[in-house]
Amino acid sequence: MKQFIFSIMLGCLIQGAAQAVQAQALQQEHELLPIKSTAEKEHEHEHDSLSTRYDRRIHRFRQHWASLIPTQSIIQYAGNMGLISIGIGWEYGRHKQWETDLLIGYLPKFQSKRAKLTMTLKETFIPWNVTLSNNFFLEPLTCGLYINTVYGHEFWSRQPGRYPDKYYEALSTKARINAFLGQRIGVYVPHSRRKFVKEIRLFYEVSTCDLYIRSMIQDSDVSLWDILGLSLGMKLQLF
Repeated sequence: MKQFIFSIMLGCLIQGAAQAVQAQALQQEHELLPIKSTAEKEHEHEHDSLSTRYDRRIHRFRQHWASLIPTQSIIQYAGNMGLISIGIGWEYGRHKQWETDLLIGYLPKFQSKRAKLTMTLKETFIPWNVTLSNNFFLEPLTCGLYINTVYGHEFWSRQPGRYPDKYYEALSTKARINAFLGQRIGVYVPHSRRKFVKEIRLFYEVSTCDLYIRSMIQDSDVSLWDILGLSLGMKLQLF
């Protein structure tokens, strides 16, 4: 029994001595470390600042590229851009009040020789929206401009020589400038049911183009109702 107690006491003494030696060695090592000058500290701080600026620049660079990812898809019927048009879109602005859409449209041949494709660049402004319930909302006014073109040799950007001089002054059949007003109603997709879209919007637009406005101005028999067209569509908010 005495030997057992003696062994325990001896082990405790050895352990305490080892800890003391280790602490003394650490203290000596700390004392031997060189003391950094003020210039060295400033250099390290500058290095950290440069790294921070670099990280911020890379973050901004990635954000700019990420902003090119489309956030919307759109399908539209009529609207001086073809029988049916589909495309992608982007929303931006502090309150997401601006939208830019790029659409490809299909124009059946009807009485022409072949069907044609159209391309439209559309800019929309949404001043405000109204919440109707937890899931539904209304955008009581949408307005904007869009430019569309028809692919085909039948359409020209400069007046051909077969027409009298300045017969189509400042206008061409290759591109049309359109203006529109409209409204939308939308629904939020609940989180538990979201798979591909976040919101669904249904809309209508009343539009006209520069050629129709010119005709109304030059011909008194053409009324405002003659130059207006109705289009319908749907927008899907992806994220």
